[in-house]
Amino acid sequence: MKTFTATPADIDKKWILIDAEGVVLGRLASIIAMRLRGKHKPSFTPSMDMGDNVIVINADKVQLTGKKRDKPNYWHTGYPGGIKSRTTGAILEGKYPERVVMQAVKRMLPGGSLSRQQMTNLRVYASAEHPHEAQSPEVLDVKAMNKKNTRESK
Repeated sequence: MKTFTATPADIDKKWILIDAEGVVLGRLASIIAMRLRGKHKPSFTPSMDMGDNVIVINADKVQLTGKKRDKPNYWHTGYPGGIKSRTTGAILEGKYPERVVMQAVKRMLPGGSLSRQQMTNLRVYASAEHPHEAQSPEVLDVKAMNKKNTRESK
């Protein structure tokens, strides 16, 4: 039996809508990363962009467990002494709360040019409004997936 390798003609991308309200950030990010890579498809090829287009709404209402809300996030401006920090809670309550979800998903993807290309298929919005109604995305119920996985593991 020959190994199947997908070509660009074999790729079928769908639009997926995920509501992040009340979902734990790490579990949400792992599900989104799997969908972006296309690992949920039987025709998965690691060197191709097989993933779906993912729309995440209500990113400002994502849950953080433990003391992660007080965890500082660091970045550097590029100037001497330019290290800056802000807590995750302050970012969620600030101007761009969708950056928390974007960064969590980005860190769950392998590094390289393919993952940067796959990140362009992710759209994150802080509220329930999104401009992608024309694509008629199918809703993925992440809350039900998490409850099912939690019950089976016990």
